[in-house]
Amino acid sequence: MSSEHVHAPQRRSPQAPYTPVAGALRAVETFLLGSGQQTARRNAWAAVVADRQRARDRREAEYEMAALTSTQRGGASQPL
Repeated sequence: MSSEHVHAPQRRSPQAPYTPVAGALRAVETFLLGSGQQTARRNAWAAVVADRQRARDRREAEYEMAALTSTQRGGASQPL
């Protein structure tokens, strides 16, 4: 019987998909930067991701509002 260990895959956040390059960059980051700088960089990236999500949500809301108002203007008037 083999003594190989089977490791369960680690769960990653949807914002940061794991790639070998990403792992290598994290290793270099850990080596070169102090923990405070790492934290600041990760916080900054999290803020960028959150801003992008809010922008997508805002565009979607604007699209839905435009569709709703054009439907109400073009069709028969409906009570609110």
